Amino acid sequence: MDELAKLRWQCRRGSKELDLLLIHYLETRYPVADEKEKARFTEMLKLDDLELLAQHHVYWLGPS
Repeated sequence: MDELAKLRWQCRRGSKELDLLLIHYLETRYPVADEKEKARFTEMLKLDDLELLAQHHVYWLGPS
């Protein structure tokens, strides 16, 4: 399985909202992201859904 297919599978979550957000990012932004942003996205996918929803601002906007 290639990297994008693996990430696409990891983007499939328990809620439709998260699925749509994560897949949209993967298809539109991830291909042009730098390595730091790609690494942050990969780490974000390791979070459970509740933690992801609670911490989304840190991962999408970066630390303040």
